[in-house]
Amino acid sequence: MRTSMNWLAVLPAFASLVLAGSVSAQDTAAQFQTFCATCHESDGESRAPGRDVLRQMSPEQILSALEKGTMSKVGAERSRVERRALAEYLAGKKLGSSPLAAIPQSAYCGAAAKAFDASGPNWNGWGVTQANTRFQPANDAGISESEVPRLKLKWAFGFPGASSASAQPVVLGGRVYISSWEGDVFSLDARTGCIHWRLETEAGIRSAITLAPGAGKPWVAYFSDLAANAYAVDAASGKILWKSKLDSYPLARVSGSLKLHDGLLYIPVSSREESMAADPKYPCCRFRGSVVALDAASGKQVWKTYTIADQAQRTQVSRAGVQSWGPSGAAVWSSPTIDALRNSLYVATGNSYSAPVAPMSDAIVALDLKSGRILWSRQITPNDTWNGSCPETARDHANCADRAAPDYDFASPPILVEDRGGRAKLVIGQKSGVLFALDPDRKGATVWERRVGEGGTSGGIMWGSATDGERVYAALSDAKRVGREIDPESGGGLVALELKTGKLLWNTPHPDCGSRKPCGKVQAAAVSAIPGAVFSGSVDGHLRAYSASDGRIIWQFDSAREFATVNGVPARGGSISDGGVAVVDGMLFANSGYSHHSGIIPGNVFLAFGVE
Repeated sequence: MRTSMNWLAVLPAFASLVLAGSVSAQDTAAQFQTFCATCHESDGESRAPGRDVLRQMSPEQILSALEKGTMSKVGAERSRVERRALAEYLAGKKLGSSPLAAIPQSAYCGAAAKAFDASGPNWNGWGVTQANTRFQPANDAGISESEVPRLKLKWAFGFPGASSASAQPVVLGGRVYISSWEGDVFSLDARTGCIHWRLETEAGIRSAITLAPGAGKPWVAYFSDLAANAYAVDAASGKILWKSKLDSYPLARVSGSLKLHDGLLYIPVSSREESMAADPKYPCCRFRGSVVALDAASGKQVWKTYTIADQAQRTQVSRAGVQSWGPSGAAVWSSPTIDALRNSLYVATGNSYSAPVAPMSDAIVALDLKSGRILWSRQITPNDTWNGSCPETARDHANCADRAAPDYDFASPPILVEDRGGRAKLVIGQKSGVLFALDPDRKGATVWERRVGEGGTSGGIMWGSATDGERVYAALSDAKRVGREIDPESGGGLVALELKTGKLLWNTPHPDCGSRKPCGKVQAAAVSAIPGAVFSGSVDGHLRAYSASDGRIIWQFDSAREFATVNGVPARGGSISDGGVAVVDGMLFANSGYSHHSGIIPGNVFLAFGVE
């Protein structure tokens, strides 16, 4: 859903909509077409869910998104009556027609529950390692390649009122830390799924939690939300220790997971402005991406480095007669990578939103860990100025600087790894469908690059690859659209490249959809690996495991169905995207349900598997 910065100018036109506490269906439809359809009914590559996806949600889920979730800033500009009317209109159902998602007291762990103990195997943060390898060694995984085909569902947990749950699960000390786009954070028992604590945050969460001992030795959980807030929470109790605002720009958010190193939290900042620019009345664009370093003990800012050095300036008046601004964009969508040896922090940036082009858009950037000073940057795709008004099928291109721009964000983080010859590389996949290996000792000079997919605004390579030090594993989206829907014949699969040379070792296409509807052969979720096996989720709802040696599918689970849950919340699986699985101590954990970028099946379930 989109909004206009000139809402006050059109407010009188909608004053007549609210009569006697109700809004007619005709008026609600008109309001949707005027203020929402550019994003939600666009035939282009809008990041907003389409009407077909919204229709699968309950009105309670849509209302929750408008009031406290990802669309809360839009919802704040509508009356309570209008928000309720929109929720019912989009879901096609009345509020109250869906079961209430209350959590019974029996879902909570009892007094006899095991106390928090940080020892033992873990998956901590987005990429397991500070280098974002997403590879779990055998001792911590507790599952061998031969045991993967025997994985069975042990328990399921339902997120109340949610239509997306995509953050990377984190496991430490026998507890699982998970969150949803509706702003719920849970600490669960890894074996049973009972709830140790629940916390409701200001906005939704799509980034992973990172845990570490605090100054006084109790363990702390650190994370950020979609309103650009960072939190420190007592890992054992869920008590908030501090909360810090990272960016005052109204559309700022945090999508990438933070990193903790030597007492500092490194947090990437992105925004929703790229989508808001689809509105021809929106003064595009002034957001600039950044990385913020906070003191982990206090939450106070130590440094902040923008990917665009200076604030946006007035440029020209758009075709819609609205003042344009630039340069803008270069959001940091993914988790930073720590390189203690070189005292460097590596981040990957997205495209520019408006002209002139930002020199550090679509780039790999190295920053000094202590000061935030930019050490070097390597722009991979120049002249990539793209926003939501740019697709050829968009209704209005008033805010588009160049419709030929490819929208080749880096949505995944760099992986710092040494090959078998001891040479350090930064390996990263791009939405272009190309994998790059760059030299951190030569300011990001190319070691090798390999095209593995067709690429596009929906990827290419989206949220994250994995490496075991010998091979690099990358999932491919390669989605194409027919109108609002994903073409079921388009899509990607999973590939493996030799880390040292970039040679393609194997390519396993996504299985055919058959009679499944809706379907998309799209693998956008981050990849996770253990010795001998690689895990990848699909927007069709399947979670699959592949042999690391030859790419054979050795296990799969169809999550696009209803589940009985340990917490009594009605739950259904759906598209799997964004975060990947966590494999810890003989169990595998995964979210299912995604209604955003290329998601076709909403859902609200968290799944735990074990070997039988």
